Amino acid sequence: METLRSAKPRCEGSIPSVASCLDFNNMDFFEVVKKRHCCRNFNLKKKVNLRDLKRIIDSGKMAPSAGAFYPTKFRVIRDRKLKEEIAEVSSGGKDFLADAPIVLVIYSDVEKTASYYGERGRNLYVICDASAAAENMFLAATALGLSTCWIGAFDEEKVAKLLNLKENQRPMVIMPIGYPSRI
Repeated sequence: METLRSAKPRCEGSIPSVASCLDFNNMDFFEVVKKRHCCRNFNLKKKVNLRDLKRIIDSGKMAPSAGAFYPTKFRVIRDRKLKEEIAEVSSGGKDFLADAPIVLVIYSDVEKTASYYGERGRNLYVICDASAAAENMFLAATALGLSTCWIGAFDEEKVAKLLNLKENQRPMVIMPIGYPSRI
């Protein structure tokens, strides 16, 4: 299990595009948006390479953040047993989550944003930040020919315990990633 922390994006230029920062293929943005879909059947023979995974996570790091606090973090899970345990507490992904080559959990340090914004930061802004990061990552995966699925129906406390998250860290999105078995 890997933890990849979010950081402020570092790109050259005044208003960099994700494509210029990450050297994506030149797939049209609107084509990517149209092609993005939720995938629940992954090609089990095709692995996600580390370079593409890093590009997806870097796209999440480039999402906007309330007050530029960047409380969003990412946990990469490849371990079959842990994926199965998460699937058991995820009513939204019970049938397919463990079969995804990679499961990425997006979680937030809620107190980081709450320290400045109070309850609004704790109950809204961290969710907005995680959602913005997730959408960037869904689109990046699509641009790379991969598929994902947004899983929000899960037992937060049990997922947090399985990932050994601290009390101030809240899981927001579970994202299986892989190549689709069918399009």
